[in-house]
Amino acid sequence: MTTDTTSAPAGAALPAAADSGRRGNWLWLLNARLAIGLTLIAIFVLGSFILPFFCPADPSLQATYLKNMPMSGEHLLGTNALGQDIFWFLVFAVRNSLILGILVGVGVTIISTAVGLSAGYIGGNYERAVMLIVDSFITIPLLPIMIILGAVIRGNTTFLTVGLIIVVFGWAWGARTIRSMALSLREREFINMARFSGAGTVAIIVREIFPYVSAYMVVGFINTILFAVNTEATLAVIGLSKVEIPTLGSIIFWALNYNALFTGNYPWLVAPIVASILLFLGLFLTSTGFNAAFANKRGVA
Repeated sequence: MTTDTTSAPAGAALPAAADSGRRGNWLWLLNARLAIGLTLIAIFVLGSFILPFFCPADPSLQATYLKNMPMSGEHLLGTNALGQDIFWFLVFAVRNSLILGILVGVGVTIISTAVGLSAGYIGGNYERAVMLIVDSFITIPLLPIMIILGAVIRGNTTFLTVGLIIVVFGWAWGARTIRSMALSLREREFINMARFSGAGTVAIIVREIFPYVSAYMVVGFINTILFAVNTEATLAVIGLSKVEIPTLGSIIFWALNYNALFTGNYPWLVAPIVASILLFLGLFLTSTGFNAAFANKRGVA
């Protein structure tokens, strides 16, 4: 009798426990900051990548419409002094800025992760040589270099060229951080067990160490997107990028050049500034939300 009554509830509880375990795989990610950040990013990504299919004309072409028209159903934000629809120019600007940020984020994350993990785990002369290169790149000031390059090839610096420069000079900080994380992991017992079991260097780095730095990589990737978009916008505003290409910086550049505030064309300047603030806020909240979620998971574990 005792055996029968205890075995039934235990059997019935197994599916519930399994379901709870599955829910626990993603519930730890939930927090208000992350939810708000992802919502803002989703709005920008979906809007900037879907709406261009409905654009009636190339927004970068000048004199497409009458100049300085007010907001209306046909022109949601009006037109600017160049005869461009401000709303469609802004949509394409957000899309190009996001493409730049994602490409830079992928490039920086791949390079910094590969360099940092290999240097931290292999050690020895290899680590010393790699860290000499890393420290050399860290000491190079990025913004002055980009300003000089932009001034030299003024007008021909596309936003993709800006992205390549950011990747070349922006991977070192992440590599140093990931290397320090790999250093703390390589002497742990499970790494020694993997080494003694015959696993190679690449297998240990990929299977044993990489999962422990993946959380930092996600946060670093988002921060790199934020940094890349902000850097390109800064260069475009001061005229050192190719401002004919719609980006968040180029739209502000043209609005300032044509004195949008003094001529009463407020949407031309206010709209990209508000969009930039909301995009940066979404990226910041997503980054800090992921960071808080990973920290909570480590605390629970």
